[in-house]
Amino acid sequence: MTVLAMSHGELSRFDTLMRVERGELRVEDAAALLGLKRRQVFRLLERMRSDGAAGLISRKRGRPSNRRHSDAFREQILEIVREHYHDFGPTLAREYLIERHGITVACETLRQFMIQAGLWKDRDARRPRPYQPRYRRDCRGELVQVDGSKHWWFEDRGPQCTLLVFIDDATSELMQLRMVESENTFAYMDAMREYIEAHGKPVAIYSDKHSVFRNNTASAKGDGMTHFGRALEALNIEIICANSPQAKGRVERANATLQDRLVKAMRLEGISTIAEANAFLPGYMARHNQRFAKAPFDPRDVHRPLALHDDLKAEMVWREQRTVTQALTLHYNKALIILEPTEVSRPLAGKRVDVCEYPDGRLEIRHGDEVLPYRVFDKIRQVNQAAIVENKHLDAALAMARAIQEMLPPKKRNNNEPCRRSQGAHMFPSPTKADEQPVKRKRGRPPLPRLSPIEAAQRMLEPV
Repeated sequence: MTVLAMSHGELSRFDTLMRVERGELRVEDAAALLGLKRRQVFRLLERMRSDGAAGLISRKRGRPSNRRHSDAFREQILEIVREHYHDFGPTLAREYLIERHGITVACETLRQFMIQAGLWKDRDARRPRPYQPRYRRDCRGELVQVDGSKHWWFEDRGPQCTLLVFIDDATSELMQLRMVESENTFAYMDAMREYIEAHGKPVAIYSDKHSVFRNNTASAKGDGMTHFGRALEALNIEIICANSPQAKGRVERANATLQDRLVKAMRLEGISTIAEANAFLPGYMARHNQRFAKAPFDPRDVHRPLALHDDLKAEMVWREQRTVTQALTLHYNKALIILEPTEVSRPLAGKRVDVCEYPDGRLEIRHGDEVLPYRVFDKIRQVNQAAIVENKHLDAALAMARAIQEMLPPKKRNNNEPCRRSQGAHMFPSPTKADEQPVKRKRGRPPLPRLSPIEAAQRMLEPV
């Protein structure tokens, strides 16, 4: 038994010709119905009598078109497109093929060539991947989404800053808001400490791939864990990083709502500083949650209290290990830390100790549970040979020294030091924003500008 694939027109033609064959229809009427001449109807009847229904199928089916381009021409075009126009669209590539190579081809033909060769995707293939909504977690405290939103929160009344947002996945409840200068480790440590003190330890937090949460350049050295991740691991809190912003859409949508409502609320209250904003945020969170929070599917709260061995303040630190030298010194962030020779520190020569920086700016040297006393010598300070200046030239020399000091860029410490904008007073002062701009200069001191106070001072110091 043979199975034939016929189009709707071919089936209609077969039915009409069978009626002619049975004598139910005249040839002239069949020609009118099919839109053919009488001789074409007789020709089709002969083909049907000899080959059956298969004789009415188009002979061109499955065969290439007589007007198709040759394979050599197709390969020539694709070779040019791969070499010069691999990231061009079909329309633009066709324009350059005509202009620079003298090759004329239809835009749709070129589009089909590029699609078959994998150089272009049609509209359906270029549609973005759909993100299906994810069901909420069942219990409060099971998953907390975390994100930092950099925005002009004070509009033109204050600087641009970042709002750290903690939102519960089960209830859409704002759990913690904190305004900081920038999104950094110390800011998240402070915010997480306040969160745990207020609500307890969540099961997991859901964040993006910021360097606070994930070491994107992890190597074989160390465990590849960030300082914030190490602190949460010690407290038995899991960190889960989202692969896209859409995956943590609950906190992203909360950021959009806050960028509208919170900005206007702070405008009405005349808030223009970070300290004023942090004092205002607890009351705002209560109003926001009353308006937008949802009831959880399971009424249980799975936040956990701190265990007896959990030391929240001791864990929320930037911790690095250093080796103590035989002289009871260690190096940290281009500073020489000299341990006081006590009964505890003397046996530590050649051993490892922990250097702990706290979010409030304190620096501790710890060995186990012992805190070691120390003093610091900053190696960045430079000692210059004193100049011999006569009394009558002292004012000019001071003016020149002051001008040179203002023009010299600040010296940089280690590249892997923490961002300390959220810290209080600490021993490693950061350069100001004006100093952070790169200054292009040659080795040595910068050239003195023409007709400046420096040039005048130099001329005054020249011997007569």
